[in-house]
Amino acid sequence: MATKSLEDIPGVGPAISEKLREAGYNDVLAIAVASPKELAEACEIGEKKAMDIIEGAKLCADIGGFETGEDILERRKAVKKLTTGSKAFDELMGGGLETQSIVEFFGEFGSCKTQVCFQLAVNATLPEEDGGFDSDVIMIDSENTFRPERIIQMAEHLGIDPAETLKRIHVARAFNSQHQVLLVDKAIELAQEKKVKLMIVDSLTSHFRAEYIGRGALAERQQILNRHMHELLNFATLNNAVIAVTNQVAAKPDAFFGDPTRPIGGHIVGHTATFRLYLRKGKAGKRIARLIDSPNLPEGEAVFMVSENGITD
Repeated sequence: MATKSLEDIPGVGPAISEKLREAGYNDVLAIAVASPKELAEACEIGEKKAMDIIEGAKLCADIGGFETGEDILERRKAVKKLTTGSKAFDELMGGGLETQSIVEFFGEFGSCKTQVCFQLAVNATLPEEDGGFDSDVIMIDSENTFRPERIIQMAEHLGIDPAETLKRIHVARAFNSQHQVLLVDKAIELAQEKKVKLMIVDSLTSHFRAEYIGRGALAERQQILNRHMHELLNFATLNNAVIAVTNQVAAKPDAFFGDPTRPIGGHIVGHTATFRLYLRKGKAGKRIARLIDSPNLPEGEAVFMVSENGITD
């Protein structure tokens, strides 16, 4: 089935399509799942016009179209697995992190979420026979945590060229939530030029948490976060890629959660992430990954180590 462009949406001419693209709506599905208020404000059009465009986009995107289980099984044959560097961790994930999915790592400060992401970034550049994708990597860094020195350490341990590895990791610093959302559009453009099979967002929720404070801002925050998550999932599907995101836990009871071990983002993140992993510190430098949500794997735990060499058993 041919991919529909914005101009295929009824009532969208050159002027409106330009406004949509400028606002970051490059994809028919992104418009179909947008809210009328959000679309109207972003594109400076009336809310009634925005509603008409969304309805038209739903028809173009064939939302609600059905396919057989056999069709889905055929599509799933394209799924590839990325090694974490730890056999126990890979086994927990059914052989590694799978493409066409969002994998969420959440945990308290110091639970090694970023270290896991660094290791995944290095591993994705490995040949497929070594558990990698032989691909480039995109990293959206919202907390200024990217450290090339750490990538060099991990690459040297695996016996691969650190300089070549760094060339294949494309990092963009996200300065606020709106910038973070727009960087996914930039990632889509980059993926048209290079083979990208892994996108990392570290962290997914920190800007949203800092900018939308209190109950009054919750609805708007969740709406934008919802769109962001769906655009990430769309990237995973279009590029047969893994999306690895890190998330924080509520450090104290707040307007959104009372439980301090629950991740930020509520049901929006919970329902859109394909796999959810809770990372925590163990004894003697060990780390424990607990798989708490998956469409096809049982709940379970894996113990691994984080050393100077990276993620190991």
